[in-house]
Amino acid sequence: MEAHVPKQNDQGDVAVRLREFIATGRFVPNERLVEVDLATVLQTNRANVRIALAMLDQEGLVIRERNRGARVRLVSDIEAMEIADARRALEGVVARQAAACAGKADAISLRKIVTSMRKAYAASDFIQVSRLNGQLHAEIQRIAGNKTVARLLETLKSQIVRQQYRAILLPGRAKASVQEHAAIVAAICAGDETAAEAAMLRHMDGVIAALKQAIALNAGMG
Repeated sequence: MEAHVPKQNDQGDVAVRLREFIATGRFVPNERLVEVDLATVLQTNRANVRIALAMLDQEGLVIRERNRGARVRLVSDIEAMEIADARRALEGVVARQAAACAGKADAISLRKIVTSMRKAYAASDFIQVSRLNGQLHAEIQRIAGNKTVARLLETLKSQIVRQQYRAILLPGRAKASVQEHAAIVAAICAGDETAAEAAMLRHMDGVIAALKQAIALNAGMG
């Protein structure tokens, strides 16, 4: 049997999968993340796991401690709401800038993602809806070209990935999310900066409301 030769993007793939495991609750807050066990689960080597954990540590999703390994970072409900509020303001800026910069190729890319979101929702694949949600926001950030804001947003979103996943599973939230993103894309493609920002802020208001509901439901189950 040939030895596994790590591909250049193996570490990124492992980080994506670890992030998803944390989002879906497979790994819970404060749970220890043992490199050898993760390597087995993810069918990779410890070096890739170690690099992936370092990436998630930088995002604020896990905590690495000397001589104690890594664990899933616990984000309090209060902190999650503070992060969501900060993200709202930044997302509005990005949407406005994207509307000012979007070209024909950008419009095609954005509309394609929305089409995929609609298909995923129709198939009740809410995990895929969540993935495409992140993909669409990343594409809007790329179009806007504001690297500083994009870096801040990536960190903020990663820290509350678990809460965001619970929120998208709330009844009616996935449908509303798809509709909200379609409105954002329509405004960006039309080059309407004011409408794009307003549509994004409405979407983020929906995100925050759903986040509050998810937190309340989780507290009620405790």
